[in-house]
Amino acid sequence: MKNEILSLLGLAMKAGKCVSGEFTVEKTVKDHKAKLVVIATDTSQASKKSYTDMCSFYHVPIIEEGTKEELGHCIGKEFRAAVALTDSGFAEGIMKKVTQREDHR
Repeated sequence: MKNEILSLLGLAMKAGKCVSGEFTVEKTVKDHKAKLVVIATDTSQASKKSYTDMCSFYHVPIIEEGTKEELGHCIGKEFRAAVALTDSGFAEGIMKKVTQREDHR
């Protein structure tokens, strides 16, 4: 499931429906353009809290998936702590994979 989620992130990036980097993700959320935020599992607790609080305030779903290296690699970049999806189709596809994974636990 993890590889499928990271693959969808890569497709979203190629389609131009994904942004990364701390300031870009924050701006996208605050401009009400983010449909889903994905943060790396190895992001610092302070950063996780910051992203979680911001997403909660702006009513944007947030999930943890992959390491910083995996997140960056799947979108063709260096290390990335967070990625925001701007397309509801890709966001729904990823959330569906997350739900399926949780149902199999």
